Amino acid sequence: MLDTTNYFKKKLKETQQIGMWLGMADGYTAEIAANAGFDWLLIDGEHAPNDLKSILYQLQTIAAYPSQAVVRPVTGDVGLIKQLLDIGAQTLLIPMVESAEQAELMVSATRYPPEGIRGVGAALARASRWNNISTYLNDADEQICVIVQIESKKGLENLDAILQVEGIDGVFIGPADLSAALGHRGNPGHPNVQEIIVASINKIRAAGKAAGILSADEKLAKQYLAMGTEFVAVGVDTSLLMKSMNQLLSKFKDGVAAPVSTTPSVY
Repeated sequence: MLDTTNYFKKKLKETQQIGMWLGMADGYTAEIAANAGFDWLLIDGEHAPNDLKSILYQLQTIAAYPSQAVVRPVTGDVGLIKQLLDIGAQTLLIPMVESAEQAELMVSATRYPPEGIRGVGAALARASRWNNISTYLNDADEQICVIVQIESKKGLENLDAILQVEGIDGVFIGPADLSAALGHRGNPGHPNVQEIIVASINKIRAAGKAAGILSADEKLAKQYLAMGTEFVAVGVDTSLLMKSMNQLLSKFKDGVAAPVSTTPSVY
């Protein structure tokens, strides 16, 4: 029998999980990341050139490995969420959530009636293996994991209310947009930004929700893990490839210097 357990959700409060951001929009590179052994892989539909078919390809590829797929849609659109769930996404990271009402809508969009508003079309869906999983309609809701992303001043202001929303499994701090909103664009390591991030992570965990963040800065990523942050992405595939190519080229071509970062980086 096909195992449809959402192991990312299952492990959220059991153990810390290390992730990688996927921006290449391709199943082949997604498989390389899965083969490397990351606990979770974020398929980015917000800033990477992904569509439903490219996301589907990556979900199918990652499914052969222990790594768990997390999908970030371009926006928290109810119709798009329905499509992502039908192609097999079980964990969604919804960007730019700013209110409890918006968080409630995102939860409702992932639940079948009468608990929610997800459209029922399992016969057409990979998620149910086209109705070959006879219990899918009754079991699907409990395997869906909803993570909301806080990355604006308004989101911070409403964090307490968002944390009270039933069905929210985790809250992800978006350091790039948040640092920009706080007046420190491109500098997520600024002390003022870090103070707010640390306080927010502590608040999320105290409320019984799982906290998550992305940081390509090794020192900051390890600090977040030391705090107990449940899911931390520690790199981005596009950045790793670009950095590696620049470093290699600098060894063989005169006048080319490998870039050196002077500030903590999200990506």
